[in-house]
Amino acid sequence: MNILEYENYQERKQHTDSGFPYNTYLCSIPLDFREVPVHWHNEMELIYIKKGVGTVSLDFEAMRVQAGDIIVVAPGRLHGIVQWEQEKMEYENIIFSMELLLPRRADRVSTDYLEPFLAENVQLPKRIAAKDSWYPQAASCIDRADTICRTFPRGYELALKGYLFEFFYVLFTHAKQSRTGEKKSLERLKKVIKYVETNYQKRITIAEIASVCGFSESHFMKYFKQTVGVSFLDYLNDYRMTMASRMLLASEDKIIDIAGDCGFENLSYFNRCFKKKYGVTPSGYRRR
Repeated sequence: MNILEYENYQERKQHTDSGFPYNTYLCSIPLDFREVPVHWHNEMELIYIKKGVGTVSLDFEAMRVQAGDIIVVAPGRLHGIVQWEQEKMEYENIIFSMELLLPRRADRVSTDYLEPFLAENVQLPKRIAAKDSWYPQAASCIDRADTICRTFPRGYELALKGYLFEFFYVLFTHAKQSRTGEKKSLERLKKVIKYVETNYQKRITIAEIASVCGFSESHFMKYFKQTVGVSFLDYLNDYRMTMASRMLLASEDKIIDIAGDCGFENLSYFNRCFKKKYGVTPSGYRRR
């Protein structure tokens, strides 16, 4: 199970296919899940906060978000969502492929705007807040897209493309040149995050994960702690427990099987870690 599959457990609306890769769904924290671990993917993602407050991180920069905020996650950017204190938050995920907007034959839209953005040479706003003077114009694009996706009239794809182009027009009027020096470090970190995402079910040694980004074990441990703020083993255990919490709610599998599927070889250790993180045993979490 990868993170996109993890999120899609709570999917409410789906209208994507290979010919038109655009998808939206609604989520609630903590009703659906308490957090979405840091991850990345090649699709563009918009996180539209509908109710409450929470925390969204972009490349490990945490942002307190509230109703109305729109978070812009460019393809390949590290991002995650967590509950803030005991608050609730409802949000809409909009995920689409940039291929929707790229022409088969290059034109000025692609060469002057979209390609520099995808090459990370242009920095678009990460957050659009209700207090921003240009917020109504940006939010209107998403609201109109949501409205037309309630009925899917013939030709709705044309309208959606138009709304997305208009949304990017608003973003580019507030774009800045990207800073250099951070890209290489983030690329290494993305390899580590993706490796954990696809291999968390099995035993992962420090030597193995260090080789993913070409570091020695000691250098990797220092690099990861400085970049992420926690040790790699703490991060790995936290990721595994997050996935276990999802499986507890999404299946009727035995707890010992879920522990094993999430990379825990010792059930007692899994139970201790789980209770420390969630304040309740795995069986209690499932019942609650």
